[in-house]
Amino acid sequence: MGSSLSTSFGESNKVLIGVGVSLLAVGGASYLVYRHLHRDLMPTKWRRVGTLQQINVFPVKSCAPLAVPDQEEYDCDLLGIGAGIVRDRKFMLINSNNEMVTARGYPHMVRIQPKPTPNGLVFSAPGMSDLELDFQHLEAPGKDVRTAVWGVSLDAMLCGSRFDKWFSEFILKKESGLKLVYYPYPVPVRATNPRLKDQPNIRKHDSGTFNDATSYMLMNLSSVDDLNTRLKQPVDPLQFRGNFHLKMDVNEPYAEDHWQWIRIGEDAVFRIVAPCTRCILPNINVNTAERNVDGEPLKTLRSYRLFDYESPALGIHLGLRRPGKVKANDVIYVEDK
Repeated sequence: MGSSLSTSFGESNKVLIGVGVSLLAVGGASYLVYRHLHRDLMPTKWRRVGTLQQINVFPVKSCAPLAVPDQEEYDCDLLGIGAGIVRDRKFMLINSNNEMVTARGYPHMVRIQPKPTPNGLVFSAPGMSDLELDFQHLEAPGKDVRTAVWGVSLDAMLCGSRFDKWFSEFILKKESGLKLVYYPYPVPVRATNPRLKDQPNIRKHDSGTFNDATSYMLMNLSSVDDLNTRLKQPVDPLQFRGNFHLKMDVNEPYAEDHWQWIRIGEDAVFRIVAPCTRCILPNINVNTAERNVDGEPLKTLRSYRLFDYESPALGIHLGLRRPGKVKANDVIYVEDK
């Protein structure tokens, strides 16, 4: 009898333990599902932190930003920020091996200036005749190429030999060697940059067009001002190539390190998905296209903004969570905890 009770008691314990483990597993899975579904749950309370002082759209990767009036209203969608039919980083230059070409290797690319036209863009550069690009005549079936942005592959469409020649002449000082390509898709299709794959709040559709990491990036001008106090020669915020320049109401350098959400104006809402770690591009003067001989500001950033990254961080990568329109002087809000 005692043996039977002991056996029954032991079996009951096993059943209870099994049930407990099952409940724990179900509970753990439920928590993971809950966390996944609620990681992009927008805040219901916001607090003002400043205003949008400047908006930058870079139609061609590594070239100058679009020259548009300050009162221009911009669309924010999954592909990135745009003005009319022009989108951010919609175009990119590649070499004869179909590899990405940027101002990291050719600093004078930052002096290629795009301006909007009713049907597209017109490009100007020192010593070059203007080059007009009509969006309605870009489609060239069968003329796509396989390229990559930081190791992540995607297909792009060729713009045509006329554009290849112009960009080759200015950048390489040769009649050929470069090709201008454009992003043909209506939505982001590129996989997440491998450097950001472990960031918990990033989504695949945050990759944008030909952007390095995500479709949007914001610079806190207070942080740039603080950096400039540490430099012999101050740098232009544009050297960091952010889409949004935030003018804080109260001077708070690096406050952006602690934010999770940003709203610009009444509609556009962004998730902060990662800090922006810096390469050598900010060392290029946007006005002269000269690279700083002392390696600044990257050298100074490495002295106090390295953290656990291989490169120093300044600025924040954003993922769009609610589309909307933005314009200069819009109020910028962050989540109110």
